[in-house]
Amino acid sequence: MMLISKFLFSLCLAMVLPVDCLSQLVVNVKNKGGDIIKEIITGNTTSDVVELQFQNTDGTIINQFIDFKSEVQIFRAYVLWEEELGFTRNKPFTLCFVSRFNKNEFISSDAMSKLRQKNPTAIRTPEEEKVPEMHIMDLQMNLKKTDVISPNIKKFCKEANITTYAKESDIKIWSQALGQDMNLLMSTVKRIHPEKYTNCKDTAAITSPCLCHYHICVGWYPCGLKYCRGKDSAGRYVSYRCGIKTCRRFLSYDFVIAVLVPDSGKYYQKLKCLHIRPNLFVTNEVKNLQPKDGNAEYCGCDCTRYLENGAEENIEAIMS
Repeated sequence: MMLISKFLFSLCLAMVLPVDCLSQLVVNVKNKGGDIIKEIITGNTTSDVVELQFQNTDGTIINQFIDFKSEVQIFRAYVLWEEELGFTRNKPFTLCFVSRFNKNEFISSDAMSKLRQKNPTAIRTPEEEKVPEMHIMDLQMNLKKTDVISPNIKKFCKEANITTYAKESDIKIWSQALGQDMNLLMSTVKRIHPEKYTNCKDTAAITSPCLCHYHICVGWYPCGLKYCRGKDSAGRYVSYRCGIKTCRRFLSYDFVIAVLVPDSGKYYQKLKCLHIRPNLFVTNEVKNLQPKDGNAEYCGCDCTRYLENGAEENIEAIMS
């Protein structure tokens, strides 16, 4: 299991970003549980893309890929199978969540290329925690047709051939912002109507499609530039870049799981959802969880700690 995890982690960047004009930043981040997570942030000014990757303590590998030209953001999760729970497949289960990218959410690839780190062993702490994001993914993407949105979707999500999801609201915005025909963009997806499905924990048959939930916490990322004021050589006041603003963000995804297991020819949607960790069976209830200090409306990245505490018990109860 660990060998697979390390192998995937070392290959993640090489699979997507070309080598021209490449810059890389390695950051050590302490998560809410006190563990140190190493993040690798890579920018390419030629392709105008940025990728952030890290590996959670449970072995799951998370990649965030941003295509600035196409206004596309992708979160990809390589989820390792839980051998102790009876899941023995060698190939990780891959999920891709595609959404529209707002250009003020992350620094540009050009700004990324100029970042330098004086102390690479330092433990970084974000300055701001973003409001948690809850996404209902109501579209399944056909990777053979997604080039009209961004050619990077097919490259980045090739292991998630039938588990790549998007939202119709984003398709509408892409149509307007990029001047693309709405019907053409909608031809790249299929509606899956999450509201029609029962949560996987409440679904009796393991072969029935069901509603699954997944969340991601990005512990540290450069979310903006800082500007200072000073005087130029002529004595005039000017503004100039003097650093970066750093943030933490929490994202929760609801999606329909309906995946064919290749070796069996059967659909085991519920099992696919069950092995993903942390606990995926909590959906809107996540909004009501409070951090220990009680100072935030949502628990945000603290949710990871709260949900992990009950993951084993819930999975075992459903499997028994």
